[in-house]
Amino acid sequence: MQEIDQENKENDPVAAIRNGKEVILQAFNWESHKHDWWSNLEKKVPDIAKSGFTSAWLPPATQSFAPEGYLPQNLYSLNSSYGSEHLLKALLNKMKTHKVRAMADIVINHRVGTTQGHGGMYNRYDGIPLAWDERAVTACTGGKGNKSTGDNFNGVPNIDHTQEFVRKDIIDWLRWLRNTIGFQDFRFDFARGYSAKYVKEYIEGVKPIFCVGEYWDSCNYRGSYLEYNQDSHRQRIINWIDGTGQLSAAFDFTTKGILQEAVKGELWRLRDSQGKPPGVMGWWPSRTVTFLDNHDTGSTQAHWPFPSSHIMEGYAYILTHPGIPSVFYDHFYDWGSPIHDEIVKLVDIRKLQGIHSRSPINILEAQPNLYAANIGDKISMKIGDGSWSPPGKEWTLATSGHRYAVWKK
Repeated sequence: MQEIDQENKENDPVAAIRNGKEVILQAFNWESHKHDWWSNLEKKVPDIAKSGFTSAWLPPATQSFAPEGYLPQNLYSLNSSYGSEHLLKALLNKMKTHKVRAMADIVINHRVGTTQGHGGMYNRYDGIPLAWDERAVTACTGGKGNKSTGDNFNGVPNIDHTQEFVRKDIIDWLRWLRNTIGFQDFRFDFARGYSAKYVKEYIEGVKPIFCVGEYWDSCNYRGSYLEYNQDSHRQRIINWIDGTGQLSAAFDFTTKGILQEAVKGELWRLRDSQGKPPGVMGWWPSRTVTFLDNHDTGSTQAHWPFPSSHIMEGYAYILTHPGIPSVFYDHFYDWGSPIHDEIVKLVDIRKLQGIHSRSPINILEAQPNLYAANIGDKISMKIGDGSWSPPGKEWTLATSGHRYAVWKK
């Protein structure tokens, strides 16, 4: 039966989304390129598998102008600052053995040119595979293509996805990553930069097991004060998911923005006016990847960091709640073994209690210093300083820590 399930998963781009049991590890940070990364991760694969992660998001594996990987040039060269193609393949093999899927970071909004062309810009790709000319670059970033179908990523040629030859080449490259190299999942970088309909076409053409897009724009602030109502923010992310034909999930930047304010004594924020969770998770949990920090918001860039003294309250929230939770490498491996073990405990409880991305949720308390919820009538949880426990003798304490507690039935 498992074989058949696996077979179906391989050919059905929404099987993993339907199943709803994913738990993701972001397996790098902004400094990882300095640390022989593929070898470092290979040693950690047994622990990643044992901890219950189904997929590990790896940094961009292609040759890049910047060491972090987000300024790609030769897409078919897998020798990067993270390690050689040989070491990458060793890592992917190890992951396959331990049944952890590898998620490729797909950077196809922009591409650094090799040669000067039209207007003296580096907007040609002579001498490397996918030797595109200026037609592959949007008119707004110095090329001869059409204008962009999304926002510009400044300072580098943006790829014109309206060109059929470009899309054909991208699909061939993604198929190579999927079928020859062995990446099974995709994360789409800077998804605001090009129309979601192209993401749909790429997923349909390549059939990865699971996809998530980075549609990141600013939450609604009044000065530095985060507004209670973030419906317009979450709606924009929902619209992007819809644009992919519902084939991709998206990172829940709305929940991140709200949760990191809520844990500072404003836990009333965690219930919207309809009584639901206030992020994308409250509206479309099966397409929502929840997280506390990533290589941009946290790490050494710290553009929008989660308050470090409240990390475990954050994980107690996302790992017990609907949606698809994602854990950040730094918290899991760099912040000490107690935090690693507390996170593993929460993942264990999620799995043992059968919580999944669509589990129903009933929010019981949302006061400044206390948030409590019942998830699927299988887990009760609270975060904050306020004291609370679930009514009824059938509940037993499953785990607890600084400002959080989880009960199971």
